[in-house]
Amino acid sequence: MGTSSLVGLDEAGARARRRHAALRVLEALLLAAGTTLLVVYAAAQVDAVRGRNAALEAFSEARSEHAADPAQPTEIVATGVDYPADPDQSLWGKTRVDAYRASLVSRPDTPLGVLTIAAVELVAPIFEGTGELTLNRGIGRIEGTADVGATNNVGLAAHRDGFFRVLKDVKIGDTISVETLRGTTRYRISELLVVEPTDVYVLAPTDGATLTLVTCYPFYFIGSAPQRFIVRAARVEMVARQPPPS
Repeated sequence: MGTSSLVGLDEAGARARRRHAALRVLEALLLAAGTTLLVVYAAAQVDAVRGRNAALEAFSEARSEHAADPAQPTEIVATGVDYPADPDQSLWGKTRVDAYRASLVSRPDTPLGVLTIAAVELVAPIFEGTGELTLNRGIGRIEGTADVGATNNVGLAAHRDGFFRVLKDVKIGDTISVETLRGTTRYRISELLVVEPTDVYVLAPTDGATLTLVTCYPFYFIGSAPQRFIVRAARVEMVARQPPPS
């Protein structure tokens, strides 16, 4: 074997060692980046739990004060639901988790109520309006629709990559509960629709007590989703509890 061959082998070996070293550096950087992302996500999850629990705790306190006030109507009172401690954000988009975390800088107002869909393990506070801050931290009542718990069409909205992503798994016949300071109203899902943003008829007043949930669609669309996913539900029950004995 000549000298030139030996030199060639040495150069090839040096290049291989450099590639190997570069790959090791890249591997270390990727591992560090992955660890950082996991830490950030875990921190966001913790903050989300705290923020959601703060809102639910505020509602529970208001509910207790309302029930204890003798001046308040007693024919329909709170049912005393205990809320689970941990919200499930496993389906949420990272941007929505980050936005939720940012919304926790200011303490939210006392929620109007709490929406529960047991079939998809959703428990979320309901706030007034559909501003960005409101929808980052919960569900919003759509302006112009009936008040939460009223006998008409109540419109509620939330983000498709946040609280309302689980709507992709609901089915006709599932039960939705809405608790307010006056009591708990139960609805049964009667219709699932995909409509255009201009199809505002879904929020029009109805003859009976109706709940309309609205979110963007498709659920995993990249960018601004072009359509709306609608869940329509009709009231089947209003739960009342007798006031405590005097």
